[in-house]
Amino acid sequence: MRKPNDVTLKDAISKMLDVYRLRRKFDETSILAIWPEIMGTAIANRTKQIYIHDKKLFIRIESSVIKNELVMVREGIIRKLNAHAGSQVITEMVFL
Repeated sequence: MRKPNDVTLKDAISKMLDVYRLRRKFDETSILAIWPEIMGTAIANRTKQIYIHDKKLFIRIESSVIKNELVMVREGIIRKLNAHAGSQVITEMVFL
């Protein structure tokens, strides 16, 4: 039987992330973890470095052909990654 002040685990974790101001870092980490699944193994295997700083996604890719293709579809990639996070975590992509 549920008590009136019971909350679900999802709500409790969400509130904890907000209280300790960890939400942004949690969303950034989830985006980095989901990168291979969203982009596919071919691109993920050629990604040498990926990190987020000040809402910018920095990516180092060894293949110039793939880098050129990603530059052309960067807005779609940003939309997909932000949709996964549920908020606007990334505003820009920078290729190194």
